[in-house]
Amino acid sequence: MPKFSANLTMLFTEVDFLDRFGRAARAGFTAVEFMSPYAHEPGQIAARLERHGLTQALFNLPAGRWEAGERGIACLPDRAGEFQEGVGQAVEYAKALKCSRINCLVGLTPTLPEKTIRKTLVNNLRFASKILARENIRLLIESINIRDIPGFYLSSTAQALSLIKEVDHSNLFYQYDIYHMQVMEGNLTETIKKNLNKIAHIQIADNPGRHEPGTGEINYQNLFRFIDEAGYKGFIGCEYKPLRTTEEGLEWMKPYL
Repeated sequence: MPKFSANLTMLFTEVDFLDRFGRAARAGFTAVEFMSPYAHEPGQIAARLERHGLTQALFNLPAGRWEAGERGIACLPDRAGEFQEGVGQAVEYAKALKCSRINCLVGLTPTLPEKTIRKTLVNNLRFASKILARENIRLLIESINIRDIPGFYLSSTAQALSLIKEVDHSNLFYQYDIYHMQVMEGNLTETIKKNLNKIAHIQIADNPGRHEPGTGEINYQNLFRFIDEAGYKGFIGCEYKPLRTTEEGLEWMKPYL
C-alpha cells in the first residue's frame, strides 16, 4: 500500500504554514514534506510534527535567493562557501525534525564553461553526501522540466543518473518526480523499475496543470499499483496544486487510507 506525504508548500495553503500540519493529519496523511523550513525555528516545526503524529519525509537544502529567481546554488562556483554553510544548517533542521532525506535543487545553468559548472557541482555534492552520511541522512537530487523552470541544470533521468555516477558517493540518490519526468520523457514505469535502487523519494502531480491525480493524463491507479509491486518502500510526496481547496481534491487518496 503506498504511503503518501503531504507537501505543505503546495497543499493546505488555505491556512498559515504551521497550521497545515494539523490539516494534513486530519486528512489522513502520516507524513509531510516541504521545500524550505528555514523561515521557522526547528523547534516550532518539531512540535507540530509531534503533536500530530507526523513523520518528516523530506525538505530541501537552502536554495539561494528564491524570490530573486534562484533555484539552487550547487552549480555556482562563487557560492561554494554558502552552499557548505547551507548543508550545515540543513543538518541542524534534519536532526531536530528526525528527517532522513534532504533534496538538493542544483540550480539554473550559469553562463560559464560546462567544465567549470560540472566540477563545482560534483565537488559540492561530494561534500554534502559525505556530511549527511555521518548523520545517516540521504542526499537526493532531482530533475525538473524546463517548461516550468527554463534553464534548470538537470532535466532528465539520464542526466541525474550520470551525475550520481560521477560524484561516486554511496549517499547520493535520485528523487523521481513523476510530473516533471512525464513532461520531459514519459516512460514512467520502466524508469522506476530500472532505477529503483537509486530512487530514494517519489513525488507526484498530474499533467497538464500539475494538479491532483486523476485530473490529467497519467494513470495513477495503475502507477501506484506498479510502484507497490516494484517494492518501493518510501513515501510518495504529493507536490501538486489543488484545483480547488486541498480537502476537496483528496478524493483520489481515499482508497489508499
